[in-house]
Amino acid sequence: MERPPLTPRAVVLAAADLADTHGLTDVTLSAVARSLDVRTPSLYGHVRDLAGLRDGITTLALGELGDSASEAVAGRAGRDALRALCDAHRDYARAHPGRWESLQRRSGEAVARSEEAARSSRSLAAVLRGYGMPEGDRVHATRLIGSFLNGFLHLEHIGAFAHSAPPADASWVLLIDRLDALLSHWRPKDDE
Repeated sequence: MERPPLTPRAVVLAAADLADTHGLTDVTLSAVARSLDVRTPSLYGHVRDLAGLRDGITTLALGELGDSASEAVAGRAGRDALRALCDAHRDYARAHPGRWESLQRRSGEAVARSEEAARSSRSLAAVLRGYGMPEGDRVHATRLIGSFLNGFLHLEHIGAFAHSAPPADASWVLLIDRLDALLSHWRPKDDE
């Protein structure tokens, strides 16, 4: 059987699959080359270096997560939209742990300015607009929700909730309800 052509996308997809299977730290240029049945120098025509390869995984993950979050949030507002957004992140983290891990690293400037990053942030912006969030406060609310998602999903991934009651699912729902209450009663700093 003939091997598919080596392209930047094929290299990033292979790296993302390796990250999901073995973890992001195990993604090396030589491991990706082995998975594609090519020699490591063959990759340099498609990715700059290991940091570029990991930025590629991050960009891929941002695009995939942005698409699933957008679909989940469509037609919803308030708590329903917030829950859909959070569930989309949780589902993605569970289905693609290595890709999710790539979102927890400092990426290059090109990733931050990519269409995939913009697409990924649009769903959260739509959720916050649904709460009537003042534009100047959205960055703070974004950081709050991101901290909740990243912290909870990391702890869940490493099994930190496995040995205590209630189950993580109960905490998940309760914490989203608390976030909803906070967002519903958010006041601009000038009102305090």
